[in-house]
Amino acid sequence: MVTSMIKAVVFDLDDTLISELDYVKSGFRHISNILSLQLRQSREEIYNQLTEFFSEDTNMVFNRLFDKLSVSYTEDDILKLVDAYRSHMPEIKFYEDVLPVLDTLKQKNIKTGIITDGYAITQRNKLQVLQADEYFDHIIVTDELGRSYWKPNPLAFELMKEQLNVEFDEMMYVGDNPAKDFYIAARYPVKTVRIIRNSGVYTNTAYLHDVKEFYKVKSLYDIRV
Repeated sequence: MVTSMIKAVVFDLDDTLISELDYVKSGFRHISNILSLQLRQSREEIYNQLTEFFSEDTNMVFNRLFDKLSVSYTEDDILKLVDAYRSHMPEIKFYEDVLPVLDTLKQKNIKTGIITDGYAITQRNKLQVLQADEYFDHIIVTDELGRSYWKPNPLAFELMKEQLNVEFDEMMYVGDNPAKDFYIAARYPVKTVRIIRNSGVYTNTAYLHDVKEFYKVKSLYDIRV
């Protein structure tokens, strides 16, 4: 049972605080706007085709779209679309349980943070749209440390510990991805919590080295501090 010894709750971002699928859809809307002008095709039809391809297989979606439309393309064409997708300013928002829970934590004088993987420009744009700096004491985008420092590398947790001025056993980490979010507990006594969202991408992902979370929740309201 987690007790009041927890002094900081740190969160993953995607599928923990926001819906990753919402971000994907936002990106596809942006790409549909670009391609509808280039290809003189219906923006809605392009968007529907992209989301359909993505639901079937998340790989090479833009390539498959061009193949479907019998449009010739180069690798550079694909890279430009990928860059446009990653760098767009998304239409996203926090899950409805996020801000109330952050407010409750603040009332309890519990510090909060974010540790998130993903391309730096992508994650920073998400954070900017969410105005996350207003709600969290410290945010670490691991890509800004270097690609090798994405989770499960412990560096971001070590830096977060110093920034929030807490001990590892006073820190809780809430994430969704068994492949990387909970392995920190094998290195340091961080209390890990797995949140399973309805649209979560990693629901059936295997645990890294079988290191599992302290407990599971379906809502941030169920976190025990």
